[in-house]
Amino acid sequence: MSKGLYLILLCLFPGYSFAQDVFKSIQAKHVSEAINVDGVMDEPIWQTAEVAGDFQQFFPSDQVSAEHSTQVKVLYSDTHLYIGIYAEKAPGDYVVSSLKRDFGATTNDNISLLFDTFSDGTTAYFFGVTPYGVLREGLVSDGGTTFNNTWDIKWQAEATRFDDHFVIEVAIPFTSMKFPEGTTSWRFRPYRWNNQVNQQDSWVKVPQQQLLSSLAYMGELTFEKPLGESRMPIALIPYINLLADKDYSINESETKFKTGGDAKISIGNGMNLDLTLNPDFSNVEVDDIFTNLTRFEVRLPEKRQFFIDNSDLFENFGNSFNEARPFFSRRIGLARDADGNLIQNDIIGGARLSGKLNKDWRLGFLNLQTARDEGNEIASNNNMMLAVQRKIGARSNIGAFWVNRQVVGDEDYITPEENYNRVVGVDYNLASADNIWNGKFYLHKSFQPDDSKGNLSSQATVTYNPRNWRIIEDLVYIDQDFRADLGFVPRTDILKWGNGIQYIAYPKKGIFNTHGIRALSVMYWRPSLDYQNTDRRLSLSWETDFKNQASAEAFFTNNYIFLTGAFDPTRTLGATPLPGDQGYHFNQLSFEYQSNNSNILTYGGTATIGRFFNGEITAVGGQVGLRIQPKAQISLGLDYNGIRLPDPYADANIFFATLRSEITFSKSVFWTTLAQYSNRQENFGINSRLQWRFAPLSDLYLVYNDNYFTSPYSPRFRSINLKLTYWLNI
Repeated sequence: MSKGLYLILLCLFPGYSFAQDVFKSIQAKHVSEAINVDGVMDEPIWQTAEVAGDFQQFFPSDQVSAEHSTQVKVLYSDTHLYIGIYAEKAPGDYVVSSLKRDFGATTNDNISLLFDTFSDGTTAYFFGVTPYGVLREGLVSDGGTTFNNTWDIKWQAEATRFDDHFVIEVAIPFTSMKFPEGTTSWRFRPYRWNNQVNQQDSWVKVPQQQLLSSLAYMGELTFEKPLGESRMPIALIPYINLLADKDYSINESETKFKTGGDAKISIGNGMNLDLTLNPDFSNVEVDDIFTNLTRFEVRLPEKRQFFIDNSDLFENFGNSFNEARPFFSRRIGLARDADGNLIQNDIIGGARLSGKLNKDWRLGFLNLQTARDEGNEIASNNNMMLAVQRKIGARSNIGAFWVNRQVVGDEDYITPEENYNRVVGVDYNLASADNIWNGKFYLHKSFQPDDSKGNLSSQATVTYNPRNWRIIEDLVYIDQDFRADLGFVPRTDILKWGNGIQYIAYPKKGIFNTHGIRALSVMYWRPSLDYQNTDRRLSLSWETDFKNQASAEAFFTNNYIFLTGAFDPTRTLGATPLPGDQGYHFNQLSFEYQSNNSNILTYGGTATIGRFFNGEITAVGGQVGLRIQPKAQISLGLDYNGIRLPDPYADANIFFATLRSEITFSKSVFWTTLAQYSNRQENFGINSRLQWRFAPLSDLYLVYNDNYFTSPYSPRFRSINLKLTYWLNI
């Protein structure tokens, strides 16, 4: 390649080549015999394996070597990848919060492994193990910024603990991962959360302004001979569910027996086909309650297993700050009834094809059919999305999509404009090789009956993130008539300009690990109102991370909101709303603190004081957690918002409380309980789940839900269900 062409490519696509100057590589030695995974590493073959050592510290400093040695060895057979780990430790107890699978990295000592099997710098598999042999696995996307640990596969790990070190052995079937046939290398990086001494280490140096999981900074894992074809077995995952419930508001009881299941089928070396029939999500963890004082909807995470694999290929189109996403999988399975209430809408079945066609191309296709509910005036709908993505340079990509929601059948209660909604668009995602430059550029258009003009959504945003600075520019336009029925669009008719700058210092002495000042400006205009300025937020903040892994922030905000319509921020029934066609200026001062999450006792809090529209607000919140390692943990959260508005508008005292407990009787039996109270919703709810993992990825759940009205106190809804799932590889 000529030097001139190389410079042109670097200018157009800053991700043309990968980042680090010091390149690390380890060769995996091929073995013919199986390794006994017992956490001992006593097979003689381990003594001949190469060592990935010389770890570099990431936190609290990226300028020194790791304090405690970590050594990683890799072997492989025709069927399995074996990893052996020897890790030195400081005197004292291990930090381990739970024996439950998919543990949190910040609350457990652990070793994690990143495998970028297609060497694209964008997506990867991750696996983690604690010194107690507890597992976590998941999918990494967006270059390392997004983790999804709802993804599960069959693999094995065991660990042994000593006073000054621990040993881990891992066996990952090649059938659990996708990779190109005949490949001789993957991008690879092990890293360590050494929470016992408040340190984080990485085999390959990662600059501290980046995430420890960044895929821009990876080493190489080579294989003695080429790998064969990636072949995942066909997996059948049937379930049976026995459910009994009672709705006290209408005094009706019901007992149901439900059965269905999923199937996972491997297509080639990079694609997966997921099928579902009569899916059931009764064992999925309930959403946390929260107080929303804004005028707009809040986006909640997807927790349903069917939607997880390659979810970034579907979910990440659209606005970087969740202001207009054309597809949001949580829309499927929910619908509004005749009274406008959001209720569950059964999914009949569907299919989902996703993955890599080759190193540069990804493809996603989803098609699900939801059920007709005549009593609630909900039509049957076909929900479809087609997405394609092309890698550009080392880590950037361009993608295109088509989303379609189509009513099936001719229903009298469906208006013509509700018959369908379609959205098409193109996104370019910029990511430089060193991850210092990032950006998003997109243009989307929606179509609905008798409305195909305009309907645009677009964004251009760029972030520059060298060691001491973080600078962002963001420009967004969303047309008044843009509509995405299967997406997340909290507001339309906006032109937004946002920009921010932050300076980060790295003091060599003292209690602060990093601290810095950030200035942020966000402004909104309404194009349909002759570009009237409707929102403005100016903020100045100071934030710090302490050397003990605690964090704190203080910030001042100057707000302006022009209400185009009447609005009651207290949501008080029958209250007089604040008048529309009027602007409101108000300033607020806020504080946040969070202790080190790896401590036995953890605590944190927030506080806000200042003006709120034409009144005042005092908001305080806090949480405290206690662990009995490694068997139990309990946490209590309290939140209060006191709103005082002048007459004739309503005051409000908004409380919510959360009590969460988790007991891990063993690595296969878990009991989690979540109790939530909200005076705003006049609801007290309990969700309690007992889970027994009796075989790999196969579970028996006993789930109890109980909800009460709080004013006056009386039962609202109660249910109990027993669900059995079994994962069968064919």
